[in-house]
Amino acid sequence: MSDLVLRKDSGRVCTLTLNRPETLNALNVPLFEELRGHIDALRGQVHEVACVIITGAGKAFSAGHDLKDIQKGERQPEPHFQAKIIQALAELPQPVVACIRGHCYTGGLELALAADIIIAARSAKFGDTHSKWGLSPLWGMTQRLPRRVGLSKAKQMMFTSDIFAAEVAERMGLVDICVDDAELEQATNDFAQRIAANSTYSNQVNKVLLGATDGMTIQAGLTYELAHSPGACFDARERVALFGKK
Repeated sequence: MSDLVLRKDSGRVCTLTLNRPETLNALNVPLFEELRGHIDALRGQVHEVACVIITGAGKAFSAGHDLKDIQKGERQPEPHFQAKIIQALAELPQPVVACIRGHCYTGGLELALAADIIIAARSAKFGDTHSKWGLSPLWGMTQRLPRRVGLSKAKQMMFTSDIFAAEVAERMGLVDICVDDAELEQATNDFAQRIAANSTYSNQVNKVLLGATDGMTIQAGLTYELAHSPGACFDARERVALFGKK
């Protein structure tokens, strides 16, 4: 790997940083290839890594798909290459937290939507500009965006290409937590460490159950939970034994 996606581990939290700040972290094929390598590694580190943060270097998360690559006739290693990698990020066993500052547009927003939690600086801006450029989504926008903000608001974002401030995005449900710019990195790290302090096994089971039952009726979801939840995870005995000792 080169340095288009950086990895840094702190305890049981891993941070992946998109590292094309000179292009506002525009997403091209080489960056996605490196991101795939990190995701593949993390999938095999479920005991060592309890939470993953994805963020961008410099003043933006990502301005989106690199339009210069599209102009040059971007060649993908395989059909739907980027969409598959974004799906792989969404399917990581570990909870994924997106840490957003500056631009989070279109393809960058599709990448952020693959995270379980989105934390944004107040200066962050969100938008889907596919229709501005005569494009249509291939990386999950039509599915993940309405699941976060509702169908009507997703239509508003997608039809107008309007840009939304972070505090507006928080009220819409697109952003989970909005903080002052100076506090973004610390707030995100603190949040991730709180996740990592809990049972890795429980969080992985919770993520699978929530994803598998999304869209089910409540009765179908309850039936699925009873059939697929272990109830007590591998570290339950050890953790319960600590009750009352602190």
